[in-house]
Formats: sequence, structure tokens, C-alpha cells
Amino acid sequence: MRGRGERLERVLAERELDRMLVTDLTNVRYLTGFTGTNGACVCGPGIRFFFTDFRYTERAAAEVEGWEPITVQGDWLAAIAERLEGRVGIEDDHLPVRTLEKLRGKLAEGVEPVAAGSSVEGLRRVKDEGELAAIAEASKLADEVWLWSVERGLAGRSERDVARAAEARIRELGGDPSFPAIVAAGPNGALPHAEPGEREIGRGELVVFDLGAQLDGYCSDGTRTYATGDPGEEGRGVYEVVLQAQLAALEAVKAGVTGEDVDAVARKIIDEAGHCERFGHGLGHGVGLEVHEGPRLSPKSDDLLAPNEVVTVEPGIYLPGKLGVRIEDFVVVAEDGYRNLSTLPKELTLVE
Repeated sequence: MRGRGERLERVLAERELDRMLVTDLTNVRYLTGFTGTNGACVCGPGIRFFFTDFRYTERAAAEVEGWEPITVQGDWLAAIAERLEGRVGIEDDHLPVRTLEKLRGKLAEGVEPVAAGSSVEGLRRVKDEGELAAIAEASKLADEVWLWSVERGLAGRSERDVARAAEARIRELGGDPSFPAIVAAGPNGALPHAEPGEREIGRGELVVFDLGAQLDGYCSDGTRTYATGDPGEEGRGVYEVVLQAQLAALEAVKAGVTGEDVDAVARKIIDEAGHCERFGHGLGHGVGLEVHEGPRLSPKSDDLLAPNEVVTVEPGIYLPGKLGVRIEDFVVVAEDGYRNLSTLPKELTLVE
């Protein structure tokens, strides 16, 4: 955690900031290791202050290292304001306007709040070895749950039953779901973020199964589309297009390319197959302490991929009222390619 504060300090120097107030709890955890529900920190040249309240004093002592702990017993914002000076970076993308105005009223003369949102998120994009290990374990757990789920069968069960059983299995294996599982069969598969319902999964249907696990705070994310029997010519054809788009996009992943470039590889294949209007979301996104973070792979993304960023690659085709197919892998960007953390096969798998 010490090195992360130093990295943030360098960002402050680049932005000509004297200190940075971090209030987003995910960013606080990234910098300090604190996992409670009330915390903030102030970083500057040689300055490391961590704030919490009485409920978390002992937790902070156990989790936070390299930051001076301050237990605030009175006015929370006043205690923070006392440690701010000069140009102070503020997470304007997280701090409510009302809270910022209250903070302004407590600042000493000459202290200037400056919008500096996404400063910590930029650091979080590149994972260290400990983070990569945690993410890989989360992905491994999710793969185990997929295998367990399909062994139990899909046809004849409700979408909700499959989803809830998978989430319960993640918890049995020591993790937590990183998001509510998506199980969408037949025409429900045409809804990219379908909510599992009581609809019974039939035979001869495609089933979109989107699942993620969380371990030690780090998330995984992946999708497989299964078939409960022959899905028919159209279903097989759509699956093959998505598979080819996904494989081609994976081969385009490497350090130095933009999110737009990688997205375009998959989108071209889907467009040429006549489904340009049926792939309406971006190709992928970063994953770490949050299941959706930078960088983005999309038609408008100028994010340059860098080594040790972790991204999803998840093209899909969605035919309203008929079916949907999405195939999603979870990869670590390398200088000359990628390392795939998803271990399950991607050929169309028939499940009873």
C-alpha cells in the first residue's frame, strides 16, 4: 500500500496539487487497505492521513499501514479541513456538491479545492502482482461454479433457480458474487442485462450465463452461452459469428492499442455478418476492485491499453424476441498480447 501513496504523490506533482482528499471508499481501500464503511484519506508530499470514526478504530489499526490514523469524534469535515493546505485535489466525480460546499466553509484562507476526479482510478487501472493473483483466484472460482452449474443441468429449471444456486455456490467456496448473476434463456437472452425470472429454461434454447466472483475485494467477470439441445440454424450461426468476433478481438489485445481499436475488430466481423444493429454495447471494460472500471473497450474509447491492466472481451448479438449470444473472457494485457484468466472452452456446449 505504501507504493500506491507514492504513485499518487507523483500524480499530484504533475497536476500541481499540494494535497489530495480521497473520499471514495473503493479508492480509500486501494490506497490504505481499509475495508470499513466510513473512511477518507489525505495524501501529499510526505503526508499520509487516514480518517475514520470510533467504530473502525481497531479495524484501521489492523488494516491500515503507512498512514497516520485519525479517529474523528466531532465534526468530520472540520477534522479533514485542518489537514488541507494549498491546492487540494477533490474527487469531484464522487464528492456530493452539498458536502463540498460544507467543506469549503471550513477551509482555512488560501486553501483552494481543485477538481481532480479519477486520479486514483487512473492508478488502479494497472494491477500489481498481488492484485493480479487475487483476480486470477476470483476467476478460477467463477469457472468452478460454471462447471458445477452445468453439471446440475439447465433445462427444466427456472432462470432464477440457476442464478441463485450459482451465487450460493460462490459463497460456499469462500467468495461473494461480484454482481447478480445473469441467466437469460431463449428470447430473454436478447436482453444484455436481463434479470433472471421464473421462466423455465426449455430445450433447444441458448442460455446466456454471466457470472462473477469476488475474493479479497477483487472481482472477476465472464460470460458463456450454452445450448440446451440444438438451437437451430439461426442460433448456431449467431453463435459462430460471436465466437469469431471474440477470438479476433482477443488477438488484437496488447499494450499500446486503444480501446476503440480492439472494439473495432470485433464490431467489423459482426457488422459484416449483418448484425451491426444487434451489438449495441462496448466490447469490454476494466475489472479490479470494481467489476466495471477503466480502461474501456468501446467505439469511443481513446484509452491506451497498458501492461497488467485487466479487461473483459465480450462481444454479443441480441435478436429481439428470439435469442442472444455473448461470449466473455477476462484477460491481463501484456506488452505483446494477453494472458487469459478464463479457462472454460468457448465452443458451443450442449447442456441437458
